[in-house]
Amino acid sequence: MPLRPSGPTLHAARTHDVAPGPGAPGVERGASAPVALLSLATASPAHVLPQSEAERLARELFSDRYPQFERMAPVFASTGIRARQIVRPVEWYLQPRDWPERAEAYLEGGVDLFVDAASRALDDAQIMGVEVDAVVTISSTGIATPSLDAHAMDRLGLRPDAVRLPVFGLGCAGGVTGLGLAAKLARATPGAVVLVVAVELCSLAFRLDRLTKADIVATALFGDGAAACILRAGDGGFARLTASAERTWPGTLDIMGWRVDPTGLGVIFARSIPAYARANLGPAMEAMLSEQRLTTRDVDRFICHPGGTKVIEALEHALSIDQGQLEHERDVLADHGNMSSPTALFVLERARRAGLQPLSVLSALGPGFTASTVTLRAA
Repeated sequence: MPLRPSGPTLHAARTHDVAPGPGAPGVERGASAPVALLSLATASPAHVLPQSEAERLARELFSDRYPQFERMAPVFASTGIRARQIVRPVEWYLQPRDWPERAEAYLEGGVDLFVDAASRALDDAQIMGVEVDAVVTISSTGIATPSLDAHAMDRLGLRPDAVRLPVFGLGCAGGVTGLGLAAKLARATPGAVVLVVAVELCSLAFRLDRLTKADIVATALFGDGAAACILRAGDGGFARLTASAERTWPGTLDIMGWRVDPTGLGVIFARSIPAYARANLGPAMEAMLSEQRLTTRDVDRFICHPGGTKVIEALEHALSIDQGQLEHERDVLADHGNMSSPTALFVLERARRAGLQPLSVLSALGPGFTASTVTLRAA
């Protein structure tokens, strides 16, 4: 069922109903008609967890029960993280929690972050909630039915006939994939306003009952956050989305994801992720860009999801980026940790404030194991 374009924006967008030809300026061959990225906003919960405090608490909680903890403890320093934001006070995580308690925290904290990020994005675009025609919600760290967007509709002033598309299971790649999905929706009905929101509460997967190396890494790496964007087919905004692409590698289902336990979600986080990205991302990126008649040499800036310090180093190697050039990625990781799907959008916001390069590729790696990209041209 097609989206109903908002009245105030439909007329201005009609001239962009037909996609420009392959030779049109700023449109790559093989790419779709551009979509304007009108706004981008981020939101973080109020509770701050300094990395030094996280290490101290982890040592108190785990060292007696996990003999290998001291060998793992350096990960708290090697992540490059200074602090993270979490949805509950630290004391909440020090008690055993079951599924209902985690679900309650996910719904309450997730909706608040959703509304915060979405409200900021609407204000940035100077668009009211009633003008939004579709909402794409990305989240993989909790389960809510009705989904987070349904709970947020009244608070944002969204119309009852707004199309809702909640997407689960994309993990760290979700922010980039969600942006690509939102662009496809915007292209499908020129003039329609599409809101995309990525919300993750990774801290709710912190576990006291089951300890593995992956669980220790998770306590050192993950934080909570949300990001939101407003898109519309045509010109305007601070960037144009000209294409999106994904590549999923066969036989990689066990590299990243969740395990489902009686008390909650548990992280699957293979040590091989940096090595796999180093060896395989380069050829995959060239293949995705070739469909747009581009190569990695045409890209002025790769804007990447910073999964961790070792992942950033692997990305620089795989994409032939000079060591240390992914400074926005390192800064976001230091200030917020890995928030899963919103993290790449946090990096994009820093790149926007610094001044977007003419041609950027936003990218992230996620469960599947999947690489997801969106091609951006600065307005």
